[in-house]
Amino acid sequence: MTKTSAAAAVHSGASESISDESLRSFAGYSMKRTFNVVKADLARVLEPYGLRMMTFTALILIVDNPDLSQTQLAGALAIERSNLVTIIDDLEKNGWIARNPAPNDRRTHALRATRAGRELLEKAFAAARAHEETLLAGLDDSEKSTLFSALRKIERSALGGAR
Repeated sequence: MTKTSAAAAVHSGASESISDESLRSFAGYSMKRTFNVVKADLARVLEPYGLRMMTFTALILIVDNPDLSQTQLAGALAIERSNLVTIIDDLEKNGWIARNPAPNDRRTHALRATRAGRELLEKAFAAARAHEETLLAGLDDSEKSTLFSALRKIERSALGGAR
């Protein structure tokens, strides 16, 4: 291990910092640290709309895929159906989505955004897009393209898919 750089310092809650330089040699650790910062900042952006990252993501998927089932939504969000219940309940309680019996299987609920949900999403999406532009402002178009390409390749590789 080498001496701590300012960028690699982790605050332990005490007055001194600890080094995470060795951990930063792992892509997963660096991605997680970056994600934590981005997630916290996005939470600040979405809070005025009454949304969290998961409710925002779920609402986008429901708007983009009318009559999506809860099972399909859980799969798209990569969460257990039991964990989806609170997200769906929150969206429904706020009047942003409706759960209706699916036309071909009345045991399944078809999720559809309400007008209020679509209107809210339009505003929140614009705020999230502005957040993303600020976040990536230091990258040129080529670097942005490389970033997204690399992230897709890492995801496919982690899932055991083709490169």
